[in-house]
Amino acid sequence: MIELAPISDRDEIKRLFCENQLDYNDNSGCVKANCGGEVLGFSLYDMDKSGITVFKISPEDDLSLADGVLRSTLHVAAQRSIMDAYYGSKSVQTLCERLNFIKSTEEKRIDINKLFQSCCECGK
Repeated sequence: MIELAPISDRDEIKRLFCENQLDYNDNSGCVKANCGGEVLGFSLYDMDKSGITVFKISPEDDLSLADGVLRSTLHVAAQRSIMDAYYGSKSVQTLCERLNFIKSTEEKRIDINKLFQSCCECGK
């Protein structure tokens, strides 16, 4: 069974940010998709009271899994009553476009309300 959950180990989060050439800070976080002991995917983001910015979603080529990772990441924000979501990289923008999660390209906003709608429109 696939388990999607935020990780709390700050050293692991810092390592993942460094491995992905991203700047780590106290607001950095990660959601991982695991099956047994195998890591299937993850997201890297910064979150504070003003919003969440997603910098990395992996994998990029498995839309169903990427959709689940993105939704789990947005859920972490929504649980904290943070409803402003942004993308912080071209790869996340492209993925959000494919999954129909873009609210505004000008503001680099992700439509967090899609979290409360049915699963991705994969195959488009």
